[in-house]
Formats: sequence, C-alpha cells, structure tokens
Amino acid sequence: MTYKYPRAKGFPGAGFAAGPCLFKDTMQLSAFSGNQFFLGHSAMLVNEGLPFFLVEELKKYHNIRKMIVGILGMAFKGESDDKRASLSYKLRKILDFEAKKVLCTDEYIKNSDFYPLEEVLDKSDILILATPHKRYKDIKTEKEIIDVWNFIDTKKII
Repeated sequence: MTYKYPRAKGFPGAGFAAGPCLFKDTMQLSAFSGNQFFLGHSAMLVNEGLPFFLVEELKKYHNIRKMIVGILGMAFKGESDDKRASLSYKLRKILDFEAKKVLCTDEYIKNSDFYPLEEVLDKSDILILATPHKRYKDIKTEKEIIDVWNFIDTKKII
C-alpha cells in the first residue's frame, strides 16, 4: 500500500505496535464474530511474537550472551509515556535471559531502572530501537542499531 505511493508517505510502518487497545479490540471483534476472528488472533500472535523473533534473529548474527544490549524506548508508541502493553518490556524480559546485560532508556517514562540515553549509547554493544521517539531519529553512533520501524535513516548513523 505504501510502496511508491506518495499519499501514504506518513502511514506508520511495522514495528512494536501493541498498546492497550490491540488486545481488547481484537477480543471484542472476536466475541462479536462468534469467536471466528482468526485473522485478528493470528495478527496478535505475530505481534506478540515479534520480540522473541527479534532476539532469535539477533542470536544468529551476534553472540549476545557476551553483549550489552541497549533498548531505545519503552513506551508502546512514539512521543508517549504510556507503557501499557508495550512490547519493549517483553523484549527486555527475553534479553534479560539471553544477553550479558540490558540497558533501557525512554524519553518520556521515568523509571529508576532506566539509564540516560547517552549512557545507553556509550555502554551498549548493540542497540534496538523499540519505540520511535523523535529524539532517536538523529542519533549518531557507529554501533549497530536494530530498527524494526525503519525509522532511523541509516545513512546518518555512520
């Protein structure tokens, strides 16, 4: 729908799209359709499985057991402090078991377990953009950034 289609230029891309309404709305549609909303259930399974899939793919290319992984953004959507049903927390739990250490940061959510952005950029071996906050758009680093949103212009990174 968005490929070479200028009117859809601002249409949000794929990413850690979760939030409090996805599950609730899917369950409502399922109940309304007599529990025959298989497309909705499948979409939820794919969406909820994204953090696990991402870590499994990351492990194919990196020995993350020896790496500090930085997660950029913990809110469920950009420019928000709403953490309800955010897949960033699921990603963090998976990485807690798989990586040497996990450092999280968020521009809007205040949490004593989070680190300042500069510290996450400095201490991490690899970064995962989990929430597309505008602040992360112009990050300059030579470290690899996994960006499931296609939010960061990789030409600016290096």
